[in-house]
This record gives sequence, structure tokens and C-alpha cells, in this order.
Amino acid sequence: MLRPAPGIVLLAWRNLASERLRFAATLTGVAFAVVLMGAQLGLLLAFARAASTLIDHADADLWVTQAGTRSVDIAAALDLGRRHLALAVPGVVAADPYMVQFAFWRRPDGGTESVIITGFDPASGRGGPWNLIAGELGQLLHPDSVIVDRLFLDKLGVDGLGAVAEINNRRARIVGITSGIRTFTQSPYVFTTHAQAQNYTLFSPEQTTYLLIKLAPEAEREAVRQALAARLAPARVWTREEFARQSQRYWLLTTGAGSALLLATLLGMVVGVVIVGQTLFAITVDRLKEYATWRALGASRGELMRVILTQALIAAGGGYLLGALAVLALAWIQREATAAIAVSPAMMGLLFLLTLAMCFAGALIALGRLIRLDVCEVFR
Repeated sequence: MLRPAPGIVLLAWRNLASERLRFAATLTGVAFAVVLMGAQLGLLLAFARAASTLIDHADADLWVTQAGTRSVDIAAALDLGRRHLALAVPGVVAADPYMVQFAFWRRPDGGTESVIITGFDPASGRGGPWNLIAGELGQLLHPDSVIVDRLFLDKLGVDGLGAVAEINNRRARIVGITSGIRTFTQSPYVFTTHAQAQNYTLFSPEQTTYLLIKLAPEAEREAVRQALAARLAPARVWTREEFARQSQRYWLLTTGAGSALLLATLLGMVVGVVIVGQTLFAITVDRLKEYATWRALGASRGELMRVILTQALIAAGGGYLLGALAVLALAWIQREATAAIAVSPAMMGLLFLLTLAMCFAGALIALGRLIRLDVCEVFR
């Protein structure tokens, strides 16, 4: 009989290690597949975060939008007079106007870039920029003042504080710089006061795009949401989580970016399955007489299958370790890019599960040959 689990692990390891070049090639192939899957999942996570970053950082419990709004970056005009109606609803302590609109940025060299004007109420700061690394938020109270992210300085053709450009033919002076505020569309967010945003986007003083609702601590969010929806109809009232998911779905599904990244992840899995399957199949064929001998001595098919699966587990563990380190290194190298790879414990856990599935799927190729094993193989 085969020895218990520790013996099976040792046997599986010896089978792999006896062909060092083949085993090294297998680990390299699995690691490559892990890097390919990790990079695509990391980009998917980064894009999802970027698609809802304004919502995630706005400190609003509810969002009031015009009916039909599907993404935080694309919104129709909303009557600012609805703010007073919202404030009259019990449980609402603040209803701040918020402006998010595309505009054209004219670089100092004459070139033009698309930007997203983001206007907030400086009195509350709700919906304003975060991670400010240069300048002061209070400087936005001066006319024509804006805050941009350092990741997009080259794209906007400016070099830092004090630089001057134009937004929709109106002067804009940089008074603050943030770090790490990315966008899904690659059109930089340009933060300014709500009043200045109305000027840049040619909105009237009676118009905005959103109302950011802050509730009293004791308020029941769903009850307030329903009351606001009834009073502000046909405007839509979203919870923060609902609107974040909606914005992510819009950009990742409507543009096809999410499908493309998931397809690339699947391609990485296929590559890994083929590599692992070929290796384990070759090792199994090379040792058919040994397996037939063990079978003749009383080993069950299940015990022999455990050897193959243990080999797959070893390949998965080693390949994942190498690939995960490469993914983390790649994310660190790209940390200053406008479209960087994001990592999280949950994503790395999912990547490990995908690696296991990939290697076990590859092991099926070898298991198919092992199941057909005849003890007579020992005499051939």
C-alpha cells in the first residue's frame, strides 16, 4: 500500500524534482499565467475604483441625480432649487450642490485636453479633493483657481503651482496639487468651487448636477431616501453604495473594458492549464510502470490520483508565489502611472484560487491517462 499523506507528498515532490528542467519550466509557466491573470485583475480593480472614486470620497449618504443618470462622470443639469426641498425632509442635515461636467482644457502650448470639472461647496468641503500634497484648499476661494492631480501635470502641459491655462476659454490657475486621484476616462478631475465650476461649464446659477445629502446620525437612511425620492421626483435618489456600483457597471460593462480584462484573465488560465497539463501528463507517462506496480501491490486508484493532484498543488503553490511577487513588483513600478495596477488582499486571494483551479484543471489531463492504467503495464 502507498504510505499516508506525507508519503504521497514526498513521492509527488520526487516525481517533479527528478526532472528539474521540466519542473522549472512548469513553475515559470504557472508564474507567467499568474502574472497575466494578476495584471488583468489588478487593472479591473483599479478601473472599478477609479469609476467610483468621487462617490467613495464625497462623504455623502445619499446622492440626488437627474433621472437617467448612469455614471457619476456623465450627468445632466439638475435644478438647484431642489436643494431647499431636500433640506425640508426630516433627517437631512445638509444638501450640498455638486458639479461634475466634462470641459476642454487649453494647454499653455495651445494643445487641448478633455477634463472633468468637479465643483464643490467650499463651506462644507464635501465632494472636494483629497490627498492634497501642495497648496491649500482655501486658495480656491480666489477667482479662477483650480486643483489638479500631479499624475496629470504633463498631460495638462503644466509644471505645478501657479501655472495658468484655460478651461472653455476661461482662465484657470493651479493653486493646489493632489496625489493619486485617478479617473476611468483618463480625463483628469479638475477641482474648484461650485460657483467657479458653473462658470467653466456655462451652467446658470440655478443649475447643478448633483445634491450630496448628509443625514443626521439618528436618521434611518432608507426611510429618508424614499421621502426624498417622493418629494424630488422625477429626480433619482441613490445610496452611496448603489451609485458607486452603478458607475462601475456603466464604465466596465458599457465600454467593454471589463469584458476585455476578464477575457485576458481567462486566456492566462488557459495558458496555465496547458503548461501544467503537459508537464503532469509527461511525468505520468514516464512513470506508468511504477504506477502499475503500485497498483498491482494494492494501491487504489484514488491514492494514485492523490499523487497527481499533489503534484498540481505543488506547482500551483510554487508558481503562485513567484507570480504573486511579480504582480506586487509590477504594481509598485506602475504606482505613478495614470492607469496603475491595484492590489488588495481579496484580489490576491482570488488569484490564488484561480491558480489552484488552473493547476487542478491541468491535472485532469494526467488523471485521464492514469484512470486508464492497467496493471499489466508492469510487464510491458
